[in-house]
Amino acid sequence: MHEQMTAEKKTATRNSIWRLLFTLIGISLQIALIVSFFTTLNGRWSWVRDMTQVLTFILVLFIYSQHKTSSMKTPWIILILVLPVFGIVMYLLVGLNGSTYFMRKRYQAVDEELLPHLHRDPLADELLKERHPELSGVSRYLEDYAAYPLYQNTRVRFFPEASMGLEAMKEDLRKASHYIFMEYHAIEEKESWKGIEDILKEKAAQGVEVRIFYDDMGSIGFLDGRFIKRMEAMGIQCRDFNPVMPGLNVFLNNRDHRKITVIDGEIGYTGGYNLANEYFNVTHPYGHWKDTGIRLEGDAVRSLLVTFLENWNAMKDPKLDDTEGDIARYIKVAEKEERADEKREEKRAEEQIREGKLPDISREGFVQPYADNPIDNENVGENVYISLIEQAEDYCWFITPYLIITDEMNHALSLAAKRGVDVRIITPGIPDKKLIYQITRSYYNGLVRNGVRIYEYTPGFCHAKMCVTDDIAATCGTINLDYRSLYHHFENGCLIVDDPVVTEIHDDFLNTMEQCREVTKFYKEGRTRRLRLWQMFLRLFAELL
Repeated sequence: MHEQMTAEKKTATRNSIWRLLFTLIGISLQIALIVSFFTTLNGRWSWVRDMTQVLTFILVLFIYSQHKTSSMKTPWIILILVLPVFGIVMYLLVGLNGSTYFMRKRYQAVDEELLPHLHRDPLADELLKERHPELSGVSRYLEDYAAYPLYQNTRVRFFPEASMGLEAMKEDLRKASHYIFMEYHAIEEKESWKGIEDILKEKAAQGVEVRIFYDDMGSIGFLDGRFIKRMEAMGIQCRDFNPVMPGLNVFLNNRDHRKITVIDGEIGYTGGYNLANEYFNVTHPYGHWKDTGIRLEGDAVRSLLVTFLENWNAMKDPKLDDTEGDIARYIKVAEKEERADEKREEKRAEEQIREGKLPDISREGFVQPYADNPIDNENVGENVYISLIEQAEDYCWFITPYLIITDEMNHALSLAAKRGVDVRIITPGIPDKKLIYQITRSYYNGLVRNGVRIYEYTPGFCHAKMCVTDDIAATCGTINLDYRSLYHHFENGCLIVDDPVVTEIHDDFLNTMEQCREVTKFYKEGRTRRLRLWQMFLRLFAELL
């Protein structure tokens, strides 16, 4: 039986890879045909050539006038000027970043129903402003422009290794009594997922509602369409995000990179790891895999729940939309329970005041989960990172698998280092994508010249996405320091302030750096001219990758 299942999984994987290859070939052929057709017309009729030149000029002006960083605009302008027909076609397919009318309206409709149920806590806002005014602006930005509020009453647990998070999550899954929602970029049907699947199957049989949501591109090497049917046969609801199809699709470039688990609306997990063997070091394709995550228990889980429901409902046929049903079942019920809890807390506080004691809430930390949507024109992930860099006074440390950043991020990191902040970045020692790794290294020189210190994780590949500043604030989530995470993907993160977990994350950075080699000096003065030229060329097209 085991051998039969193994053979079926291998066949499914091969089928998925063939589907990806077929899709890529199909899209490439369509692009080639379009480019060939218009190139032929340009050569045959002068008026078509003139119209192409006019369109090129208008499109270049349009790109130049956009409210985007120059590092996002310049590669497209160069490509369109050098190869007009090809550049125009590629920009319309990729450069517009999924800005289809249908998808924008779809997400707008879902968000208008969901996000109003994330209520601000004025007391938490005031306390943060009083204790850390420099960080209250970051929190306010997330509330005003991403609609994700600041919370207290939330316990946070940090996992310096993904395997620790997996075991804790399985323990919580076994205790679920109402529902389990899971959203991941990649799921691999092997040992690590099998342990989760067995629990989900058991809980579904007990009447617990289970939903699984995964990105089709992220999982295409691991799963095929039969995975959804197999999950549904177990009583588990399952959907894939933005299925990969051979037809031209301007939304295809936007992927779901989020990693979220919500259990009964009370416990939530997020972090850098997907549900595949390499993330838990069951296999070692790139040496030791360094990944991290967090567990939330309390009020802040509400934001993870809403983030999950956003993509879950946006990917459903609008005619079958059940956003209102989800709000009634999972949010309004929780709101009633919270109001009852608030009344009990108010009564307890009144009793303490009558006894001459003031309620002590000043020691509670602050937690603010947030999400980033690539089609709303608000670069939440990058803006949070830049804000933390600008507010840092003592140190600001990052760990990221990829370092492909805009001029604004580059300037913020460099300026912080110039004004005396200890700025450090940890990147992999063993790459998972060699070309991307070369582009990552191309950014080292400009940073280290300005005082930023760069470390490479020698045991293998670091996939964690974290930032920690001044022993006060930290972030943990899915957002890499690269264009894909910051501009093209659906992402999520969590801002943590004044919580013991911040110290744990700081200590994990120190432990990780002990396993790294510092390459600051080499990239400041040790590069050959040939390497410099090659890296400058790669940087030119970094945003297009």
